[in-house]
Amino acid sequence: MSAAVGDAGPGDEAVRTEEGRLRRHLGVWGLTAIGFSNIVGSGWLFASMYAAQIAGPAALLSWVAAGILCALVALVMVELGASRPEGGGTVRWPLYASGRLVGSVIGFSVLLSVGATSAELTAIVQYAGHYLPWVYANDSLTWGGVLLAVVLSVVLTALNWYGVKLFGRVNNVVTVFKIVVPVLTVVALIASGFHAEHLTGHGGFAPYGYGAVLTALAGGGIIYSVNGFQAPVDFSGEARDPRRTVPLAVLGSIALAVLLYLALQLAFLGTVPDALLGAGWRGVDFESPFGQLALALNLQFVAALLYADAVVSPGGSAYVGVAIDARHTYALAKNRLLPRALMAVDERSGIPRRALLLNLVVIVVYLLPFGDWQAIVSVMGDLYLLLYAAAAVAAAVFAVVEPDRLSGWVPGLRFIAPVSFVLASEFIYWSGWPDLRLALPLTLVGVPLFVALWRTDRTVPLGTELRRGAWLVAHLLLLTALSGLGSFEGAGLLPAPYDTIAVALVSLAVFPLAVRSGVRLHRVPVTP
Repeated sequence: MSAAVGDAGPGDEAVRTEEGRLRRHLGVWGLTAIGFSNIVGSGWLFASMYAAQIAGPAALLSWVAAGILCALVALVMVELGASRPEGGGTVRWPLYASGRLVGSVIGFSVLLSVGATSAELTAIVQYAGHYLPWVYANDSLTWGGVLLAVVLSVVLTALNWYGVKLFGRVNNVVTVFKIVVPVLTVVALIASGFHAEHLTGHGGFAPYGYGAVLTALAGGGIIYSVNGFQAPVDFSGEARDPRRTVPLAVLGSIALAVLLYLALQLAFLGTVPDALLGAGWRGVDFESPFGQLALALNLQFVAALLYADAVVSPGGSAYVGVAIDARHTYALAKNRLLPRALMAVDERSGIPRRALLLNLVVIVVYLLPFGDWQAIVSVMGDLYLLLYAAAAVAAAVFAVVEPDRLSGWVPGLRFIAPVSFVLASEFIYWSGWPDLRLALPLTLVGVPLFVALWRTDRTVPLGTELRRGAWLVAHLLLLTALSGLGSFEGAGLLPAPYDTIAVALVSLAVFPLAVRSGVRLHRVPVTP
């Protein structure tokens, strides 16, 4: 059996040296807080209303289903993080398992997804406009708002500069606030005006049928409200006892987030004024759901906390995003997709500071209001979903070629990996045609990028590398075509649920091809 592809070559010793400089200070709580903070942003303020509009009280079941589906996808991350802990591991594993073409395409998508952090910073400034009207006008940041967002990005970078222990402590404080405010909101609303009959009246528990439970997963943004759980895995190289802490953190952050969302959904359903339910749950519409409910119940202190949290929640997500982006850039440098100088880890702090600085520059560029630039940036957060699909393939490949390295956390990996791949593909598809028509073609720019890089490192014939990664290119093209034809804001020529079924069938056909390609790669000697 050959060495792992990502380990081949004379630069491998340099990778091990830099990886050894990372500080392994993060325990279960620190990693769980990272996962939770990355999952729960400002979206919690609206998700309950959107879910109720689609499914009524049955939206409670949608949150449970989202937790189960995300946990199934997360299990492959759990296995990889526990058995192969490494800084920015989610970027490294596709290269190890599937070769340089897949590694380059996934790596390029990760590089583009830095735009998600700039989007969070934009959200912070937008909410701050409640107090500072000069930062946001005409549905966009003013130049003053852009300057404020840049200052915030510098502050978040500075807080990440001095070591993972300080990062973990600051994030723990932010996470406590992000838990306390929603919990206080739930308690205050339920204590002030909860109507249990709302759960069965106004059309019953499932007024729009139980099929709406599934519709709300994507249409109500529920599945995306629980996404982001991969964050602890990217810190696995900085975790104490990763075989124990990473699985507990990933699954724990999902469980904690779902419990919080369930409580918020219950509180929303039980406190909506009866006067607004005359036309059923679809007629319930607020500009600021929990804030307006709090004011209607004379809970001014809760409303004030909600406005504060509308700034803190995306701020916490952006803080974690800056840290994750640095680990990704560091990993991309290890992959040789970026200059090797960017993988340098500062010996005193254990932080990849050069990667952190590069990401600061990228974030600032993304914040600049260049015409329709923000429309492109807004979809880049969807690109990280490709990591889930690539991780499922990597886990299945490693289970075949190196079964002795498995952690044992996921005993049914051979069955869970294909399910995870299908679900990851569905998550991508459910993003909708307006996003995917931009995001997926942008991702495919990684193919000519790979060809350009191959010219400087011709260890394997170009045709061989292209065949190894052809499954990913084909899969992205098929998802793009299905999205254009489908019911998620596409042409509607392929109606629901047949479009979702078609995505599942295509994914089930591609997955064994991807695994077979990866296994063959590991069984053919690689020339350094």
